[in-house]
Amino acid sequence: MNGQEPAASALAGKTLLVGVCGGVAAYKCAGTVSRLRQAGADVHVIMTEAAQRFVAPLTFQAVSNNDVHTDMFAAGATWDVAHIGLVRKTALFLILNATANTLAKLAHGVADNLLTACVLATRKPLLIAPAMNTAMLEAAATQANILTLQQRGFEFIEPGAGFLACGELGSGRLADDAEIVGAVVQTVRRSSCLAGEKIVITAGPTREFLDPVRFLSNPSTGRMGFALAAQAQARGASVTLVSGPTELRAPAGVELVPVVSAREMQAAVDRHLSAATIVIGAAAVSDFRPASRASHKAKKNGIAAELELVSNPDIIAAAARAKPQGCFIVGFAAETEDLERNARDKLARKNLDCIVANRIGAAGSGFASEHNAAMLFWRDGTSEILPKASKSAIAASILERIALHRNGR
Repeated sequence: MNGQEPAASALAGKTLLVGVCGGVAAYKCAGTVSRLRQAGADVHVIMTEAAQRFVAPLTFQAVSNNDVHTDMFAAGATWDVAHIGLVRKTALFLILNATANTLAKLAHGVADNLLTACVLATRKPLLIAPAMNTAMLEAAATQANILTLQQRGFEFIEPGAGFLACGELGSGRLADDAEIVGAVVQTVRRSSCLAGEKIVITAGPTREFLDPVRFLSNPSTGRMGFALAAQAQARGASVTLVSGPTELRAPAGVELVPVVSAREMQAAVDRHLSAATIVIGAAAVSDFRPASRASHKAKKNGIAAELELVSNPDIIAAAARAKPQGCFIVGFAAETEDLERNARDKLARKNLDCIVANRIGAAGSGFASEHNAAMLFWRDGTSEILPKASKSAIAASILERIALHRNGR
């Protein structure tokens, strides 16, 4: 397993939910399910109606030693809504030989069968292994659907290339059993890498009002902070998300604390700091606020030519000064120039354990973008580059590296 813990130890006692879709590669999935069971996992299989045209459910019942689920409305001995009951006990949801049709349904939130309904209902890691004709895989619609799912945190096992059932040569073959099992091991192991951590994350912009209708702010959408919250929760952490005004919805299972101003955000962080083991300051906090706030809307001819401003609190620096013993503090730095010098200066001056720096104005990343690129600078003087990727992927990389540093690796 490339130096990682063996599948047998990583998956022993783990409950896995495996979806099988309606493609010719469905016959290969039985071997994968068998390998997972041999590794000690308790495997439960969902088959779509189309999958049953290629392989009988009895095959998967035999290799999994569990009943196979095919009907969302099947009657049981006790009342348990199938798509809720199945996902509650699983550590990971693996979707095998995912077809273009299933990917399209998942990307658009369609829940017209047991498999797709379970995907919508789960809060556990989702791992997808596609299998289809090369032209269907490369079609613009399929690629757009894959990108949409990746941005939501779904992980993909790249299909292999070779001779396809349609007689063509190309990409689209279901990945080999060993590769799929390896990806499952890695994902299960990673899903608990932050177990026991209590993480406070700040996100979004703050607003500093001049009067009831005007305020100072910035273009932050909160996407980076919300992605961090989702990825942290998926890795077993207890997450409190302190967010300024944003249109985003809090990830499932994350405690959201809505705030407006920098001082409100600081007060919220202070309330949760004593229990925190990690604090991540991803919010774009306004550095200044008006010295006074008018109680009524100021008229154009009544607005002063000069606006008096006062400094807002430095929330992440204050958290670093007051942090509980062992708490790990991570800041963010958005820079237009001298990225490394400015980031290292903030790292030292604010007494942080790590700072995530990204360049403002880079094409296709940063504020109001689905993507980001960053450099990480650590207290020990080391640094690393995170190439441009979706903010969900960047968040995952940041958290995985935090977990490694927390464990002294």
